[in-house]
Amino acid sequence: MEDQLETDGAETRAVPRKRQARGERRISDILAAAARVLAVQGYEKTTTNAIAAEAGISPGSLYQYFRNKDEIAAELAATYAEGLRAAHEAAFDLTDVALLTPGETIDRVVDPILAFNLANPGFKALHARPDMPPGLVAAARPIHEALLGRVTGLLEARFPGRSSVELHLAARLMIQVFQAAMPSITAAEPEDRPAIITEVKRMLSAYVRELADR
Repeated sequence: MEDQLETDGAETRAVPRKRQARGERRISDILAAAARVLAVQGYEKTTTNAIAAEAGISPGSLYQYFRNKDEIAAELAATYAEGLRAAHEAAFDLTDVALLTPGETIDRVVDPILAFNLANPGFKALHARPDMPPGLVAAARPIHEALLGRVTGLLEARFPGRSSVELHLAARLMIQVFQAAMPSITAAEPEDRPAIITEVKRMLSAYVRELADR
């Protein structure tokens, strides 16, 4: 009898875990669908109905997990922020940054962000734009803060002793320049993309050299 009760208890305890696993899979499916819709339609035109259709579920099922588009964007932005953090883990190794040329420094900043954008088309709808609609500001904040902190840290390691306020502003401006160029990069034909990337890097490298000369 005790064995049966223990078995029943184990089965009872397992049910929430199964439900949670199904819920996590459903959330993952919704976020993946949202990323695809955002990549095509942009944030403003994306609707929860379109996301639900892309995910192959009813709007009512979607609303069991997210109340509106802003909540989906916030969850997706947090996922992107974590992915971007992982992408920069090695790239932003600060132990050797003082030995890098300005061009190499820019490669450290640009290449992981560029690769992440190209691998995650929905990312630019939440990040790679200089103008942020009000409903998207809070959702995109984790991405911006993570990236700004890492670029600022890289500049501080390269220019020790310089004003943190100055370098924080420099990092913010560099990110904004890259954001402004990102739509042109992602929309370009593959054969045209390297030339655009080279020009963007050239501008940013010149800015880093100017910082060094101040």
